[in-house]
Amino acid sequence: MSLCRFLPTPSDRMGILWSLLCVEDSVIVEYGPAGTTHYSMSLFGELGIDQQNRLFSTHMSEDDVVMGDVSRLEKALIEIDENYAPKVIFVVASSVSAVIGSDLRGVCAYMQERVKARLIAFEQGGFRGDYSIGIKEAYHLLIDELARKDAPKKPNTYNILGMSAGVYRSASDLNEIKRLMREAFGMECGACLCLETDIGAIEACGGAEISLVLRDEALPAAKLLEKRCGVPMVAGAPYGYKGTLDWLNAIAEKLGRRVNPVLTGELQKRMGENMSYRMVGLMLKENLPNVTILGDYMTVKGLSGLMEELNFPVTHKICAHCLRAYSDPDAEIQYLPDEKDKINIMRGLDHALVLADDIAKTLIPANCTFMRVSSPLVDGAVIAKHMPIMGPRGADWILESVETYLQTLN
Repeated sequence: MSLCRFLPTPSDRMGILWSLLCVEDSVIVEYGPAGTTHYSMSLFGELGIDQQNRLFSTHMSEDDVVMGDVSRLEKALIEIDENYAPKVIFVVASSVSAVIGSDLRGVCAYMQERVKARLIAFEQGGFRGDYSIGIKEAYHLLIDELARKDAPKKPNTYNILGMSAGVYRSASDLNEIKRLMREAFGMECGACLCLETDIGAIEACGGAEISLVLRDEALPAAKLLEKRCGVPMVAGAPYGYKGTLDWLNAIAEKLGRRVNPVLTGELQKRMGENMSYRMVGLMLKENLPNVTILGDYMTVKGLSGLMEELNFPVTHKICAHCLRAYSDPDAEIQYLPDEKDKINIMRGLDHALVLADDIAKTLIPANCTFMRVSSPLVDGAVIAKHMPIMGPRGADWILESVETYLQTLN
């Protein structure tokens, strides 16, 4: 790992932890030193994830590491099962237990007879990649271990796969998607991997009519669910007005239904109202619009589509994580593993609209306009759950920053 001036990219272990913490009726036991769990908890607090009686550490002594003693883990599983009675206990490796090769699957296998909770092991530990790899494995293992083949069919329900708690304003985006699906089709959300869901919803997700796959990391899980339970899927996320309408039409085609014409009309009206932005480049004599976007892949791709609606060129599309989980990523979206390259890009911008994280805000020149659209957060906290980035309401909010930006151009 190279030197890092600001915040390092979270590891696969962190992606697994923040995904599992969003599943109610479950508890996480991290087999490792208490210090690693303490660091994790500080990050999850910033993400707004409830950790009360949900995340525990066994701690490890030097003897445990040298001798491979797992008695602390065994005792922790029994104690948590008796005191909290969760439906599932996720046993997650820390970096230390992963390095020494602790057989967590083996421990879960023989301890299953001694506890009532279902035991599920995650042996990663932070060495397989960044958080995008972790959430991919979390989605797939949750479906593989919990989704029931015999789940009864529930008409007018859908699953969301790929809603990550690590994404900026994810709770607001979830509410926006629920609103759109309710207004467009009269449908309600069943399971959401992984945000504001529970074990029972994941077990029953095979009864849904369709799965909405918001990010490519969830595609293996969606394909497994389709194969096991026959739940069809639609991949993509609703960003912008045209992007939202295209997304809804793709869902309608898969379902064999029609999008509510009232909602269709509203989106088409907004698309027409924003045609004036396409004339901006012809009206300005200098400092033409240019946009830089940094964030999760789906955020960068989605917001780039919105900027294309406005005819604003996106000069830099920077993904905050590696693209190993993507089979055919957009060639214009680049992952820069060397932090110095991102720093140089941000410092070299001129009269740009920058949609990025708080770190980028500290780097860009004073003549740029900044809007936070991705994590990590440095200033403040996310409180509201009604201010999305996705959907038409997200587009409305972003256009307010666009209007501010245009005032800075000649």
